[in-house]
Amino acid sequence: MVVAIDGPAGAGKSTVARAVARSLGYTYLDSGAMYRSVALATLEHGEPAAERARELDIELGMRVLANGRDVTEEIRTSRVAEAASKVATDPDVRKELVRKQQALMSKGDWVAEGRDIGTVVAPEAGLKVFLSASPEERAERRARELGIDPHQVLRDQTLRDEQDRAREHSPLRAAADAVEIDTTGRTIEDVVGQIGTLARERAGK
Repeated sequence: MVVAIDGPAGAGKSTVARAVARSLGYTYLDSGAMYRSVALATLEHGEPAAERARELDIELGMRVLANGRDVTEEIRTSRVAEAASKVATDPDVRKELVRKQQALMSKGDWVAEGRDIGTVVAPEAGLKVFLSASPEERAERRARELGIDPHQVLRDQTLRDEQDRAREHSPLRAAADAVEIDTTGRTIEDVVGQIGTLARERAGK
């Protein structure tokens, strides 16, 4: 079974998805780490990004490995995040990474998070969730995570949201059959508990 968790930056996708995967005993897939890995390779080795996406062997787990190299910390820098936003608009990159993601999830049980999991990567997922939160709370969360000014994060976040929703290929949107959950003012444990209950119901457990 696949649990697809989508939503904008700062909605809590990564934290929630990891915790849901642990609670269910499923494997966690961080699609954002894949785009960031491609972005890092593009910064280091140059364009075209699609070629970087094809040649990278990305391993996801507690650590992120790109062609055997641990890039867990490097892909979380603001420089790589900015580059990943641009890389993610390339339809050839998205096509290649969607192929890799679908191959990974073809066997076993997964909790996958991103911006197009329920709509493009795993449209047949057993459970689709779209997480959201107020722009201000999302910015505060990201600012704490990155250790920077929340006002700056809010400005960058607004631009990223517009890019994600307006892009031609795989725009950010909730799947028609997704359960929409607003995480504003809610604890991680509360949200994880709700999704875990839904997943077990769908899986008949």
